[in-house]
Amino acid sequence: MPIQLSDHFTTGKLLKFSMPSILMMVFTSIYGVVDGFFVSNYAGKAAFAAVNFIMPFLMIVGELGFMVGAGGCALIGLKLGEGRKDEANGIFSMLVYFTIFSGIIIAIIGFFTAGPVAMLLGADEEMVSLCKIYAQIGMAGLPAVMLQFEFHSFCPLAEKPKLGLYVTLAAGIMNMILDWLFVGVFRWGIAGASWATVASQFVGGVVPLVFFLRKNDSLLMIGKPLYKLSYLGRTLFNGLSEFVSGISMSLVGMVFNSQLMRFLGEDGVAAYGILMYVNFIFIAVFIGYAVGTAPVVSYHYGAGNKAELHGILVKSIRIITITAIIMLLCGELLAKPLSGLFVSYDAELMDLTIHAFRIFSFVFLFAAIPIYGSSFFTALNDGLTSAAISFLRTVVFELGAVILLPMIMGVDGIWYSCVFAEIVAAALTVFFWIIKRKKFGY
Repeated sequence: MPIQLSDHFTTGKLLKFSMPSILMMVFTSIYGVVDGFFVSNYAGKAAFAAVNFIMPFLMIVGELGFMVGAGGCALIGLKLGEGRKDEANGIFSMLVYFTIFSGIIIAIIGFFTAGPVAMLLGADEEMVSLCKIYAQIGMAGLPAVMLQFEFHSFCPLAEKPKLGLYVTLAAGIMNMILDWLFVGVFRWGIAGASWATVASQFVGGVVPLVFFLRKNDSLLMIGKPLYKLSYLGRTLFNGLSEFVSGISMSLVGMVFNSQLMRFLGEDGVAAYGILMYVNFIFIAVFIGYAVGTAPVVSYHYGAGNKAELHGILVKSIRIITITAIIMLLCGELLAKPLSGLFVSYDAELMDLTIHAFRIFSFVFLFAAIPIYGSSFFTALNDGLTSAAISFLRTVVFELGAVILLPMIMGVDGIWYSCVFAEIVAAALTVFFWIIKRKKFGY
């Protein structure tokens, strides 16, 4: 029997309902890693460094999809919990059309600014050229990837979590096959990797769009949009934390790359790129759980089920804590084989990456708490608290640490800065849970 948002959620049911979202996020990260694998091993270290150098810029321009998805999920879930299904579908339709239109505009701007951004960040002439190629091709798929990010949140809300998973699997498999063909066989280099990604993004964004445009058996369908600026504004405010988090992490990534270029040169950027690929996979588990359970939180908050909210939070903290311990152990044990997967051809770079990996792995022990906490407050339609966690975690704690710690500890301070930021952000999240408990009744 399918799980419904109105159900009572045990630990097992929470895991079962969120598992498609977890797998969806993990697989999305994996096919990004495959992209990096082919670029590193077939296009070379310079191309690999260029992809990682410009990636934060690409993530910034695509973050609106996450913002609309998370914020819209909170508002629509609230309306569904209140029994206002027609209004929920009108808001859903408006947000999908808004994403398509804004995605086209942002893609045009991104096409012309990719080169100047790479130069501004300190890339040398060769790297600017490679960054520009990868980013400008990538802009062709930007509206689709924004829709894909958005449907990551909307599919569980529609009680169709498996739809998002199946579409992501199809997109990922296509990306892997095209990476092998374009980069490994045809040797199109960095351009081939970008075209492979764009093709997969169209699958990830357009297939669920077609599903929701047609009559279906889910809670949501795209029909007549409810054009109400107050709802659009509320959506964007609710999703502000996801936007702030994504933008901030991308900006932090740019500062990391700048610091590493200064301390270690191209090898430092390549090592950081490997850490980020693995980080995306591990952190994707926490993000997937947060995305998958957010509709449940929003629905029961809208329905006034305070006891259910309390149970969801307590069970979720147990789940993410156990998972975080496992992640840390995996990071320490797999540092060498995962590093070798990308840079076994360069012994010096391999040693650097393993050393950084063993420090960075402690991030996984603490990151789950602020990630889930931010999503939890978004689902409660408390965008301000959610944004505060995300903003302080990345812009204040992480950015401050990556600038200050290298002055004290040298290059190791760059790797430790992430760990420091997550510890402080976890403590801040627990503080917010405590002081907001009475207001929301969880």
